[in-house]
Amino acid sequence: MKKQPRNFNRRYAKEYNIFRTIFYYGVIQFMVIPFMKKYYNFTITGRENLPRHKKANKLLYAGNHVSELDPPFLSMAVMRPIAYMAKKELFEETDKRHWLIKRLGAFAVDREKPEIATFKTVKDILSTSWSLGVFPQGGTRPYGKLDDLKRGFVVIAKKAKADIVPVAIGKWDGYPDKKNPVPKKNVSIHICKPISYELSTEEILYQWSKEISEHAEYTEIMPEPAKEAEKV
Repeated sequence: MKKQPRNFNRRYAKEYNIFRTIFYYGVIQFMVIPFMKKYYNFTITGRENLPRHKKANKLLYAGNHVSELDPPFLSMAVMRPIAYMAKKELFEETDKRHWLIKRLGAFAVDREKPEIATFKTVKDILSTSWSLGVFPQGGTRPYGKLDDLKRGFVVIAKKAKADIVPVAIGKWDGYPDKKNPVPKKNVSIHICKPISYELSTEEILYQWSKEISEHAEYTEIMPEPAKEAEKV
């Protein structure tokens, strides 16, 4: 009987062990960083905003989404193990990236309506040394546009009691031409101060969009919520 493909919306704490962590850091050190040095003029700022306390892994990193290179950009900037929430299509064998995505600890999620399995996976991951990563726009958007935010990441953060760290990817001017890498392309990554999960959903969305807009030099920002809005 043909083996059914695994549903990667459910992953377990034991999967985020020392071996996966070593593999994760190895990919950053020997693949991501050499690639970035060869093809990009890049800057990383804001590392001083990363919490240093004993629960510093219980965070949700949320970046704007300008390209398929955003996960490695974010991982290189933070230099902490991050399990990314990703669309289920990326886990299908027809996608050429599926082998690496699975082994880097990503898990499938519906950003609009997170499933029970998603919350169980999040709980398991945050019981380890790993944090979560998500791109609230749900897919890549033209640089400079901050629209169609998926609110599911706020629901997940509140359920997990995990503060949200905005990561702004700015100055992006495109993918590199691997045949002609000179001149190099540009990108900047800024790690912002954490946003408390205890704020209202509207306040979290406003604060996140404000940080991204400021540090990625976007012109759009979500409306500031009314002061009397209650926490949800």
